[in-house]
Amino acid sequence: MSHATRYLSAAAAMSLVAGLTVTAANGRRADDPYAALPNTLQLSAIVRDFRGKDQSNGHADFERDPSGGFAQYATMVADTLDSDGKPVYRSAGYKLNTAAKDSAGRAIIDSRSYVASKNGDQRASLATTTGGALAGESQFRQWYRDVPGVNASKQITLTLVRNANSNVYTFNDKTDAGYTSKGGYFPINGELLGNSGGSTPNQNFHFTTEIETQFVCEKNRGQVFTFTGDDDVWVFIDGKLVVDIGGIHSAQSQTIDVDRLTWLVDGQTYRLKVFNAERHRTQSNFRIDTTLKLRTVEQPATTGLYD
Repeated sequence: MSHATRYLSAAAAMSLVAGLTVTAANGRRADDPYAALPNTLQLSAIVRDFRGKDQSNGHADFERDPSGGFAQYATMVADTLDSDGKPVYRSAGYKLNTAAKDSAGRAIIDSRSYVASKNGDQRASLATTTGGALAGESQFRQWYRDVPGVNASKQITLTLVRNANSNVYTFNDKTDAGYTSKGGYFPINGELLGNSGGSTPNQNFHFTTEIETQFVCEKNRGQVFTFTGDDDVWVFIDGKLVVDIGGIHSAQSQTIDVDRLTWLVDGQTYRLKVFNAERHRTQSNFRIDTTLKLRTVEQPATTGLYD
C-alpha cells in the first residue's frame, strides 16, 4: 500500500517457504514430482468497499494517519475470532520496532501460548504505548461486515497457481493476469462506492478482503502459509491468530509453519481465514505463497451497494 513500498522478487518470496526449492523453469517438466497436484486453486473472497475519511461520509480508519506514524503494528486484534467468525478489536496497535523471526530469518508471529517455539526463534520488540492505528472498536467492527451507508460488497475469485515442479501455490498481484495491468491489487476499480479520487482517480483504494478456506492437516509435511503485502492482514487457523501484520505500511511478510500449531490433528480438516485491509494511497500489494492444498468454503451472500 503505502509509501516507499519494497517489492520482493519471486526468488526472495519463495525463500520464505521452508524446505522447498522452486526451479526457474517455465512450465512443468515431465519429471515434475508434484504432477499429480492440480495446477491451480481457486478461492472465493469478499471485498468490502469504504470511503476514505477525506471523502464525504468517509470511514475514520481509511486514509488514516496513525499517531505513531506509518509502520507495522501488532496486537490490534484478539487472538481468537468472535462468535461470528470475525476479528475482535484489541487495541489501537503497538508499533513494531523489531519483527519476530525464526532461525531462517523469516518474520513470524510473536510468541503465543498456542504457537510452539523452535530453536533460533527471536522475539519481537514493540513500542510501550499504542500508536493510533485504529479509531476504535465500533469502527473496526464494520470492516468485515456489510453495513448500510458505510460500505458495499461483492464476491471475487483469487487463483493460486502451482509453481513449476513444486507444491507451492502462489497468488501474486504482480503476475496474475487480472491484476498486472492495474498496477497492484485493485479488485474493485470503478465499482461499488467508486474510485478513491485525489491522486488516484483511476483506482479504488479503501477496501477490505475476507477469505475463508479450509485444508487437511498433514503433520511433518512442510505445510506453511506466507502472506506478503499491505496494509493490515490477519490470518486465523482454527479460529486462532497465526499471522499478525497490522497497520498502514509498505509490503511486509509473515509465515506460519502449521507444525507449530500442536493442537491440530493429522488428517483433520481445519478452516483458514484471511482478513486484509487496503487503507491508504498509493500502493496495494497482495501475495500468498503456500503449500496448503486450500479448498473453497462457500461465502455468505454479499449485500451489494448501499447508499
